[in-house]
Amino acid sequence: MGLTSETTVYVVAAVAVVCVALLVWVWPRLARSGVRPVLGRLAAVGVTQVAIIAAFACWLNSSYQFFGSWGELFGNVDTAPVGVTQAADDNGGATGVAVKGALVQPASNEQLNRVSGLPSGNPAVNGRVESVKIIGHTTGVVDPAFVYLPPQYFQKAYARMRFPVVVALSGYPGSIFNLAQYLRVSQTAGQLQKSGQMQPTIMVMIRPTIAPPRDTECVNVPGGPQTETFLAKDLPHALRSTYRVGRDASAWGVMGYSSGGSCALQLTMRNPKVYSTAAALSPDYRVKDDPTTGNLFGSGLGRVNRVNGHDLMWRLKHLPIPQVSVLVAESKHGERGYPQTVAFIKAVKAPMRVASIQPESGSHNFPTWTREMPGALKWMNQQLTFPQDVAPPKHRAKKGHGTVRAEGTEPTPTTNTRR
Repeated sequence: MGLTSETTVYVVAAVAVVCVALLVWVWPRLARSGVRPVLGRLAAVGVTQVAIIAAFACWLNSSYQFFGSWGELFGNVDTAPVGVTQAADDNGGATGVAVKGALVQPASNEQLNRVSGLPSGNPAVNGRVESVKIIGHTTGVVDPAFVYLPPQYFQKAYARMRFPVVVALSGYPGSIFNLAQYLRVSQTAGQLQKSGQMQPTIMVMIRPTIAPPRDTECVNVPGGPQTETFLAKDLPHALRSTYRVGRDASAWGVMGYSSGGSCALQLTMRNPKVYSTAAALSPDYRVKDDPTTGNLFGSGLGRVNRVNGHDLMWRLKHLPIPQVSVLVAESKHGERGYPQTVAFIKAVKAPMRVASIQPESGSHNFPTWTREMPGALKWMNQQLTFPQDVAPPKHRAKKGHGTVRAEGTEPTPTTNTRR
């Protein structure tokens, strides 16, 4: 039984019910005085509570996909690339271009099939969302992703065009399922593009948690997971090897919520030649160690420099200002990070540009972030270029450059811009 399957939830819930029934049944026998009855009562209550908590945890994980498998839950994650000769379409025919050693490979549609509102039918009319695995050619990381390809990607008029890319990052311990189902990344982008409010853009939904259950933020941990390298080097390289995407940083943006938003800012300010634009919903502005991260920066003389390097306020004060555009979103009331966001906006100076979305009220949750999503995407659309470079003719021979066949929001607050 898979960790996120409904069968697992039902089985664990049934075990919890049985434990409660047994507790009621055996309690009179354990009501006597003495050491053994007391220990028996403690054991019965403890087992019952564990069963109830496990049932609730399984249901919560199945709903929000914090951990996708038993291996992820216990930290046993496969990092070796899986050889795939070719993908198959819905009818079982071979149509994909993935081969053994490809950096973007087909993945299971188990999570994708549970997402509502995804495009279906003719991709040249409605677009398509693919479930894939990204293989890090330098880090060896294997990370799941959903890739939204707009209708124009499949149309003959755009057959030799490269598209801008927005990488959407989940928070911790979030998943790509959260990005697709609750943040509505591809659905919102599709609606904006269909209404002409956003240029045709490829949306890549991925999680920055590359070594679950550890939260590595966007840091290259000394002697540990190299998250920044994966997201700033491996991911763009893999996408460029498979899809018709822009080559220049002006065509690449990254966004995220919570720690994913923090990661978006870190990636853009630290790697301006990779990502030129970032949108961060409820971010933090520095990375620090906590119980979920462990020691991110190592020890020795280099630790201070590594810590400072991931403190964005420190970078704005002591390092050359990168020529990038960023958007930060934080509610004035209901989110405790608002003072830090105001301070960050005031610290930004040319050539960097900053915009903000500041609702009067909101919380650190998906309802707030989905309200901010349309405004954030429309702003990113204004920053990213639609490269007019012509792809080599060989790209037209590869059907859509896909690897798998798979299948409103409220008004946003006014966006203010500061140079």
